[in-house]
Amino acid sequence: MNQPAKRPSAKLGELGEDLACRALERRGLRVLARRYRTRYGELDIIAADGDTTVFVEVKARRGSSFGEAVESIPGWKRRRIGAMALDYLAWTGRLNQPCRFDVVAIDGAGGPNPSVQVIEHAFDI
Repeated sequence: MNQPAKRPSAKLGELGEDLACRALERRGLRVLARRYRTRYGELDIIAADGDTTVFVEVKARRGSSFGEAVESIPGWKRRRIGAMALDYLAWTGRLNQPCRFDVVAIDGAGGPNPSVQVIEHAFDI
């Protein structure tokens, strides 16, 4: 059975998530879920840093002509990520555990030397 070809942005997103997971694991985090679907949308990566649940937004860019990846998370997206995080915490019974919001910004994704920057506590909800 043939599957439809992935859009270039989907391939870039998957590549970015792969790079982000490796960067997080090198820092000692344990990846719990990727592309976690909620009624509000999709969380890119959910990880554990000790007893802290970490919600990770991945921003991958091929180039910097539209600004750096970390600059592209507007307020409405942060609020949506917060709603998705609350949904996840309630669903998994982790409402009393600490959590944080990190961003993995990848510039030059798909190139020979991508720049991967992990930003802990990138924003608060």
